Amino acid sequence: MWTIAEQLQIKKFTSPFDIQIFLDSIPYNPIGECRSPRLVLAEPRAHCFEGALFAAAMLREIGHLPLIVDMTAENDDDHVIAVFRSGNLWGAIAKSNTSALRFREPAYRTLRELIMSYFDFYFNTLGEKSLRSYSRPVNLNRFNKKNWATSSDDLEYIGDYLYTMRHYPVAGPGVLSNLHKADKLLMDAVFLGANDEGLFKAESS
Repeated sequence: MWTIAEQLQIKKFTSPFDIQIFLDSIPYNPIGECRSPRLVLAEPRAHCFEGALFAAAMLREIGHLPLIVDMTAENDDDHVIAVFRSGNLWGAIAKSNTSALRFREPAYRTLRELIMSYFDFYFNTLGEKSLRSYSRPVNLNRFNKKNWATSSDDLEYIGDYLYTMRHYPVAGPGVLSNLHKADKLLMDAVFLGANDEGLFKAESS
């Protein structure tokens, strides 16, 4: 259960975009931990996984299902987003150490359309487009017995569950082996303001 003080904070979130604004306002967490939404609210910082869990918890508070999607990458960090629906359309909330892997308006007819909106902006520090696959949405209510939203325990067990899920490729090997690198202008824009300590350092092949 949320405390009265927490409830007052949570009441400020009336839409998915309100949640995104909060995530954009807090520092990126470069530490390899996975704190609950309660702890993110108390000590505002988050990496993408913590941000997705926080967003899912807040989405539940405003009437949505707490859904997250795992996105896997090659020679780069994976990314986890919270997804929501407005009518029949998908949108997303995300915390990212880069500027282009965050909010998506609910304008996408399918989950794949939503995921592919990230494709050209999902690249590593060498400019290599790195997104490779995505999972189906995971309803975090399956972990309610562990009080995932308000626990003081590390939530890495949710990440472990994501690894067990089937993932769907974004494209075939023929496409992925012929991708162009992002140009310098786009790279400069996407990595603007990134926390260098939290950046995955890609290795040249």
